[in-house]
Amino acid sequence: GTAETEAGELWDIYKLDVVVIPTNRPIARNDEEDLVYKTKREKYNAVANEISELINKGRPVLVGTTSVEISELLSRMLKIKGIKHNVLNAKLHQREADIVAEAGKSKTVTIATNMAGRGTDIKLSQEVKDAGGLAIVGTERHESRRVDRQLRGRAGRQGDPGSSQFFVSLEDELMRLFGSDRIAGIMDRLGLKEGEVIQHSMISKSIERAQKKVEENNFGIRKRLLEYDDVMNSQREVIYKKRRNALFGERLSVDIANMMSDVCESIVDEYQNNADFEGFKFELLRTFSVESPFDETRFLKDDANLLTDELYKLVLETYKRKEEGIAKQAYPVIKDVYEKSGHTYENIVVPVTDGNKTLQVITNLEKSYKTEGRDLVKSYQKSAILANIDESWKEHLRELDDLKQSVQAATYEQKDPLLIYKFESFELFKTMIDKVNRDVVATLVKGHIPIQDPDKVREAEKRRRTDYSKLQTSRPDQATGADGEKKQKAQPVRVEKKVGRNEPCPCGSGKKYKNCHGKSQAEA
Repeated sequence: GTAETEAGELWDIYKLDVVVIPTNRPIARNDEEDLVYKTKREKYNAVANEISELINKGRPVLVGTTSVEISELLSRMLKIKGIKHNVLNAKLHQREADIVAEAGKSKTVTIATNMAGRGTDIKLSQEVKDAGGLAIVGTERHESRRVDRQLRGRAGRQGDPGSSQFFVSLEDELMRLFGSDRIAGIMDRLGLKEGEVIQHSMISKSIERAQKKVEENNFGIRKRLLEYDDVMNSQREVIYKKRRNALFGERLSVDIANMMSDVCESIVDEYQNNADFEGFKFELLRTFSVESPFDETRFLKDDANLLTDELYKLVLETYKRKEEGIAKQAYPVIKDVYEKSGHTYENIVVPVTDGNKTLQVITNLEKSYKTEGRDLVKSYQKSAILANIDESWKEHLRELDDLKQSVQAATYEQKDPLLIYKFESFELFKTMIDKVNRDVVATLVKGHIPIQDPDKVREAEKRRRTDYSKLQTSRPDQATGADGEKKQKAQPVRVEKKVGRNEPCPCGSGKKYKNCHGKSQAEA
C-alpha cells in the first residue's frame, strides 16, 4: 500500500523489505492532475464550486484538509453557499463512526482532516456507483506522498468507481518552499488572470519531486536522531545490566568485587601519576576508611598493578569484617523482633548509614533471622547499588541532553557533531561509572546500623495502589462540603501600611516614627 514510498527508510533503519500486495479487484478510480491556482482564496472558491457541481450530479464528496483550521474555514464557506455537510476533524470522537457511515450516501459532503476516519471502507449504494462513485477533493498537497495516497485510497475501494482531485495554490507551504516562483513565472507568461487555473502533468510531477525532497529531509532528521539515540542506548544497556544484577541478586558479590578492584586501580593510577602520596592517603581514608598498606617510597617506585592488588586485598578484608560486623550488630535486634512480632511482620525496614546519608533497607524478617543477619547485608548491598546507580544515571541523562544541544555548534568548525557527541558522551559515561563505583564502595565500607532498640524497628509498608475514588475533578475553590454548601474561599492576608522610619508617627505626637513608637519596637 502506501508504505511503498517509505521503502528506503524501512530498509536503511530496520532492514525490512516492503512488498506491494495487489488489490483484490482492479482500481477503477480516476486520479486527475492537480489544479494549480495563484492564491489560496482562488483555490478555496474553486473547491466550493467543485463540491457544488459534484453534489448536483448526485455524488458523495469527501474533502481532505491538512489541518482543523482549514476544515473549519471550508465549513463556513459551504454554510454560506447553503450546502449541507459534516465535519470530521477529530473533535467529534463519538460521532465519527456515524459520519463515516453516512459519507457514501448520495449528495453527502464530508470534510475530514487527513487523520480522521482513516482506514475505513465507505460503503456506496448502487445509485451512487451509477453516478460516478465517491469523489475525493484534496485542498492541499501534504508534505508526505503517503498521506496523499491514503486520501486518494478512500475512493475506489473494492473496484468501486470514484475520482480524486487535488487543488493547490502557490501560497501553500509546500509550493512556497519548492518551485512556486518558477510556476508563477509560467502562469504570468501564459497570461493567466485571477481565478484561472493551470493543469498539467509536468506540474503534478514537480509537486511530487518537492514532496520527495521533504521526505528525504525528514528521513535524514529521523536517522540522525536514531544515531544519537544509539549512543545512549549502548550506555543504557550497561547500566540496566548492572541494575538488573543488583535487583535480582545475580552476581552481586562478583559485581561488588569488580567495583572495588576498579576503584583501587583508579585511585592508584590517578595519584601515582601525579606523585601525590599525601593525596593518595587522604583518598583512601575518604573512600575506604583505611590507612595506606605501603609507604611513600614503594608508592612512587613499585608497579601500579602490584600496588593495586595489595590495596584491593586490604579493602576486601576490611569489607568482609564490615559485613560480619553489620550482621552481628543487627542479629540481636532482628532476633528480638522476630520472636515478638514474627507472626505479624513479613518485611522490616532497617536504617543503615555511612555517615552522610541513610538508606532505609527493606529485608525479609524470617530470612534475616535464619541467616543470622546475612540476608540483611545482602539487602543493604542491593539498596546501595540501586540508589547510587539511579541517582547518577538520572544526572547523566540530563548531561547528555545538554551535550546534544551544545555539540551542534561544531558544524561551524566543519566538524561532525555526532562524532564529537560520541567521544564526549563516552568520557561522561566513564566518569559516571567511576563515580558510581566509588560511591557504592564508600557506602558499603562505611555502613553501620544507628539503632539498637528493637522497639524502633518498623514493618515495611506494602506498596499502595492509588485510590482514584477520593480524587476530585472539580476546582478546589468550587468544592462542596457534605451539607451541599460551598466551602468558603480562603481570604487574602491583609498587611497594614508600613510606616517609614523618618515619617511622622501615626500616634499624632509630631515626632518622627523612629524617635517615638518605632524606638520601642527597635529596642524590642
